Amino acid sequence: MSPPYMLLGILPALLDVASSANIFAAHYSGTINSLTLTSSSSGAYSLSLNSSLSIGGQPSWMTWDSASRTIYMPDETGWGSASSFAVSAATNGKFTLLGKATGLPLGGVANVVYGQTSTISTLKLPLTSSSKTLQSLKYTMNGKGTIPSRQDAPHPHHVFPDPTGAFLLAPDLGADLIRIFKIDSASGKLTDCPSYVEPGGTGPRHGVFWGKDVLYVGNELANTVHAFAVSYPASGCLTLTRTQSLTSLPGNKTAPTGTKIGEVHVKDNFLYVSNRRDLSFSPNDSIATFSLSATGAMNFVDIISSGGTYPRTFSINNAGDLMVIGDQTTANVVVVKRDPVTGKLGPQLASLRVGVTGNAENDDGLSSVLWDE
Repeated sequence: MSPPYMLLGILPALLDVASSANIFAAHYSGTINSLTLTSSSSGAYSLSLNSSLSIGGQPSWMTWDSASRTIYMPDETGWGSASSFAVSAATNGKFTLLGKATGLPLGGVANVVYGQTSTISTLKLPLTSSSKTLQSLKYTMNGKGTIPSRQDAPHPHHVFPDPTGAFLLAPDLGADLIRIFKIDSASGKLTDCPSYVEPGGTGPRHGVFWGKDVLYVGNELANTVHAFAVSYPASGCLTLTRTQSLTSLPGNKTAPTGTKIGEVHVKDNFLYVSNRRDLSFSPNDSIATFSLSATGAMNFVDIISSGGTYPRTFSINNAGDLMVIGDQTTANVVVVKRDPVTGKLGPQLASLRVGVTGNAENDDGLSSVLWDE
């Protein structure tokens, strides 16, 4: 898109690691933090807190623009705001508020509509106190969904572009849809395309492309991962065809009651899934690894401890040898080793609690982690 626009959805962002690496961590108590991961000559790793900025509200997600060293951070409370912060490389991640847009739809999260809202909104960058919503798409449902306690209204949870930059997709947990939009490259405005309809009670939450022809979506309510073949007609809208459905546990086992898939990410020919409250490593939860065939078929590889409970977000560094995990309820940042060849995770290298611990199922504790690359 030109000029740049900010979408209340999420765009994946990863950062660059040297002998020591910086990590960003946001906390629902209203802080954004910079951490440093260091290693000694003996190979021991440690995490330390460099700087912390209190920004108020409930910062629930981070979107990182590495070129300008800017973090975008909407507020998940009912205040309807989004802020941008400059991050100093010279001071190991000192944060400076650049701009704040207010009067936005409630419950927004950086590049995702999150919480009890049914709206997808766009904003033109840069953010300022006078920023206005460029476009707001409001959705409704005819009655409640298959799981009424979680599907009483549309809940577009994640918005991300396809690799061509021509379309946006939004897994809608409440309506059991994967919403598809065509982007007007000149204005940044979105046009509705036909949605992909999931079975009732699926609860699509978070998606990621592998190349431009394969899509994976993690489903919070069914606790499955769906693989899709992606088609691009000569004219018109992107279309999806589901090719596979697996749970994120060994042997395609059904997840325990209370489990909720968090995020899905890909690195090279591997897919990773976070399992919240599966207690596979009681009291800790887990991260699952799948290998991907040439056609994108998922094959379960392994499962490891997330190092805490409720792993809401995680990120793999550019080198592909480290993963950082944000365990929401235990409020700890965990770094584990990743084998770039086999894709396998582990062992745990370092862990640091950031802020106060949270409570399961509540919007508190650690909310987001990213590499500073």
